[in-house]
Amino acid sequence: MQAQIKSPQPSPAATIIQTVGLTEVRVEYSRPAMRGRKVFGDLVPYGPVWRTGANANTKITFSDDVVIAGKTLKKGTYALYSKPQKDSWDIIFYTDANNWGNPQQWDDNKVALSAKVPTQNMPMPIESFTISIDDLTNDSGVLGILWENTYVGLKFVVPTEAITMKSIAQVMSGPSANDYFAAASYYRTTGKDLKQALVWITKATEMNDKAYWMLREKSIIHAALGDKKNAIIAAKKSLELAEKEKNSDYIKMNKESIAKWSN
Repeated sequence: MQAQIKSPQPSPAATIIQTVGLTEVRVEYSRPAMRGRKVFGDLVPYGPVWRTGANANTKITFSDDVVIAGKTLKKGTYALYSKPQKDSWDIIFYTDANNWGNPQQWDDNKVALSAKVPTQNMPMPIESFTISIDDLTNDSGVLGILWENTYVGLKFVVPTEAITMKSIAQVMSGPSANDYFAAASYYRTTGKDLKQALVWITKATEMNDKAYWMLREKSIIHAALGDKKNAIIAAKKSLELAEKEKNSDYIKMNKESIAKWSN
């Protein structure tokens, strides 16, 4: 028998998940403690790249593109590195987020974005290394790093207005071709009102007349209604477009259906 001893980690793991406007920000990091040690300028020397935490590299994930210091950082997951100095830090977003601490070989080509942030003195010591997401507005937040007597805060801007305006435009303009297609397909496959399904698939193909898969669905609905003539017309159009796109599956299905409905 093997027993496994459970004991607390010296740098416990932490996860922050914060919605900023409509953008989700997730931070995964470990939290070392001061334990009577001098941190910045000693335990964490000024100048070299620091993992910004302990153990595996700290990870930060943005669900949307964000803007930092006037530069766009694409949505995704990054390792959060830093270069602490007494009066300012360089905060670095590194595309390789799967290192234990610093990369064995630093690659400047993997630096997605870097920003310089001034330090601020804390009025009281912070025992455990802490990352926060504060000063929330609909359009921005501040990524805070706190430890010992030092605080640095990096503002990031999220695309709330762009997402909201796009959502409003989509909803106010009514259902999309894909919405009509999905509704028509559901009605047909579940044995509901085929005449209503035909109305919806006709709207879908009018909005996107290059979608051979939608025309294929229209042909099947016509056939299910007993209208082989229009079923063949739709299938031939679907076949023509599928041949242009070299989609062998739809070419085969349409040819077989045309032959069947022509008898």
